[in-house]
Amino acid sequence: METISAEEFRAAVGAEGWRAGANGAHITYSTGDFATGARLFAAIAELAEAANHHPDVDVRYGHISVHLITHSAHGLTRKDVDLAQRISTAAREAGVEVDGTTPQCLMIAVAAEDPAQILPFWQTVTGYEAISDLELRDPAGRGPLIWVQRIDKPLRGRSHLDIIVPREEAEGRVAAALAAGGTLADDTHAPRWWTLSDAAGHKVDIIPSRA
Repeated sequence: METISAEEFRAAVGAEGWRAGANGAHITYSTGDFATGARLFAAIAELAEAANHHPDVDVRYGHISVHLITHSAHGLTRKDVDLAQRISTAAREAGVEVDGTTPQCLMIAVAAEDPAQILPFWQTVTGYEAISDLELRDPAGRGPLIWVQRIDKPLRGRSHLDIIVPREEAEGRVAAALAAGGTLADDTHAPRWWTLSDAAGHKVDIIPSRA
């Protein structure tokens, strides 16, 4: 099945609260209690069975999170769009609202001058699956995305964390990290991203979400 981009997914689904990226599409609903979440899960399960397309669903007290991706295509497809629209309708009918504080996304970035040389190692050692020439994902949908970042020259620190936060929270997160003892290592790419460093020199990129 032909894949679609995250932008195409968001345009097709509309302003329903879904966020999409290389690791699929996500949404979190605020249920208020476990029983409401269980009822919404039951509705999602029925929709998934009817569509023969099954999302990953995490039911917690007070909220329920849904992750969509077409595993056989290693990306998003029209099947995900269709199921996302049906899930959104089910949530509205249940009187459940989208959680406006959708969790951040954590990604591990491994820098290399030749990503093809190291990608097989990272895929094997983690048990992840390749979803592109540069990206690996946890088949169970639990672990962070691994991105092999192509660089033109050697770096002193070849691995760092990327923390993707809602766009409106990015500058506040940077300010809070600096107040907590961090330093601004590089802001030449701001507001696309900021590179921060802790007192021991470990790097973190704060990236505003494009979702």
